[in-house]
Amino acid sequence: MVEGALRTFMWLMAAGLTLALPIAPAAAQDPAAKPVKLVVLGDSLSAGYGLPAPAAFPIRLQLALKDKGIAVEMINAGVSGDTTSGGLGRLDWSVPDGTQGVILELGANDALRGTDPKVPREALTEIIKRLQARNITVLLCGMLAPPNYGADYADKFNAIYPDLSKQFGVPLYPFFLEGVAGNTRLALPDGMHPTAEGVDIVVKNILPSVEAFIGSINKQPR
Repeated sequence: MVEGALRTFMWLMAAGLTLALPIAPAAAQDPAAKPVKLVVLGDSLSAGYGLPAPAAFPIRLQLALKDKGIAVEMINAGVSGDTTSGGLGRLDWSVPDGTQGVILELGANDALRGTDPKVPREALTEIIKRLQARNITVLLCGMLAPPNYGADYADKFNAIYPDLSKQFGVPLYPFFLEGVAGNTRLALPDGMHPTAEGVDIVVKNILPSVEAFIGSINKQPR
């Protein structure tokens, strides 16, 4: 990654972007229900780059769900530096048989490298298609392009996630780093990756969306 590009994510908080959408609360999980099997397919933002293993997003999310009485088996399939194409290339072995839901968090590295938006769009499209063909439910986590590539690039890149959400009927959490990006107090020295405190904020913000996501999985026949 280019160091300067990492720091361009500081624009997000300064721009005052607020992208949280209202999410219907999930129904309470039957205490006798089996844990829902989830995979977080992502990059360093979800993998826990620079943090102790227990501070990584999947583990913190699993604990937050447990506190809500929702049992899940969570696999951390985050790979630092991964792109959408990289995620597609390792999809089959990263998401094992029996997985019921995937939290898809990829695209930050494509944006940081200024990759043609057609590339992540096509890769994410194929990932969603393959997961749906396996009857695996998807929660798509959006990312926003840094400003240094210009407004035209940002418009094309940022449109990928809402477009795919609508095309495939998958729920969208608009911006994975909502409430954290641009806040230096919540970032590691590279200016982009969240601290442990930052991860907890990411978890708190996305939790209602994940609860609704799990609720939709529990309504499906097993």
